[in-house]
Amino acid sequence: MGDLTGKRVLVREDLNVPMADGKVTDDTRLRATLATVTELADRGAIVLILAHFGRPKGAPNAAMSLAMVTEPYAAVLGRNVLFVRDCQGEVAETAIAAMQPGEIAVLENTRFHAGEEKNDPTLAAGIALLGDYYVNDAFSAAHRAHVSTEGLARLLPAFAGRAMEAELQALEKALGNPEHPVAAVVGGAKVSSKLDVLTHLVTKVDHLIIGGGMANTFLAARGVDVGKSLCEHDLAETAEGILDAADRAGCTVHLPYDVVVAKEFRSNPPTRTVNVHEVAADEMILDVGPAAVEALADVLKNCRTLVWNGPMGAFEMTPFDAATVALAKTAAALTKDGSLVSVAGGGDTVAALNHAGVAGDFTFVSTAGGAFLEWMEGKELPGVKALES
Repeated sequence: MGDLTGKRVLVREDLNVPMADGKVTDDTRLRATLATVTELADRGAIVLILAHFGRPKGAPNAAMSLAMVTEPYAAVLGRNVLFVRDCQGEVAETAIAAMQPGEIAVLENTRFHAGEEKNDPTLAAGIALLGDYYVNDAFSAAHRAHVSTEGLARLLPAFAGRAMEAELQALEKALGNPEHPVAAVVGGAKVSSKLDVLTHLVTKVDHLIIGGGMANTFLAARGVDVGKSLCEHDLAETAEGILDAADRAGCTVHLPYDVVVAKEFRSNPPTRTVNVHEVAADEMILDVGPAAVEALADVLKNCRTLVWNGPMGAFEMTPFDAATVALAKTAAALTKDGSLVSVAGGGDTVAALNHAGVAGDFTFVSTAGGAFLEWMEGKELPGVKALES
């Protein structure tokens, strides 16, 4: 970018943080912006932050104004942050004209304009008038072709921010050009929500470890009676198709062979650990068993790369967090030893790794939800594509 003194830089960040009673309850996304925003400000740029908050459906909504986030954001940055009441037009132009080099402002919710989510060229042109450069630092929104994620990249000199750069480098190491053998852990409740992920991964990885409720669908497809476990019986043929595709690609699929079962879906009910063929009709599978977890740990010890999305069991309730915690601790230890590159992402995954106390020990943990999933599906992300072109 060269000399940035006095240059206006539009920076797309993710400030869509959870809030309760006017307070930010998790500032992870705010902290993720620090490297880019502080570097630009320190280089004398006028930093103009574009972001969305909630789903205002293309109209102003005071309950979703980024004014609420500005003060908490300033506290995280340790710097003064201005708030501008629009992200285009006369109000924005006047406010920005008064800003000095090195100052930072949050512009009002881009989704207050109906054209944002439609990638409307008129809105894009209006916002582009405010800046000399565009930086996209919000990988979490890169799967959306919106004005603030894609349209502006076509109108101004465009760059990736530091957080975006780190994310793309980590993803390249994980699936783009990984060191083999590669393992993928995919968990969660339903196969239907991750069909594209599973179909893509079997062509990319050497070991596919399936946990969570979705493992029950695969077990049932293999003729196992899973009792009253969560199971998409209508997807048996689809599950078989994925297993066949894995065979053709030389990918080993790992399903649990011992499981933790209970008759009630609650914390600390009476449980049994049984072989998958011993699940009673009135029992449900709620976690992967310890013998399977030990075998999976051995798999990871022989791998060089790990991609993780989704928990192994109903980790929100004890004792059904045991498999997720144990396997996560193994992955973290291997990462710290330098033998494994570990990349994880998705909302439940981040929560599960935080619960296990190992999120900081993975090579990279993505806070992106939909964008991370679409990347795992092998889809092109418009926000990334626009920067490349």
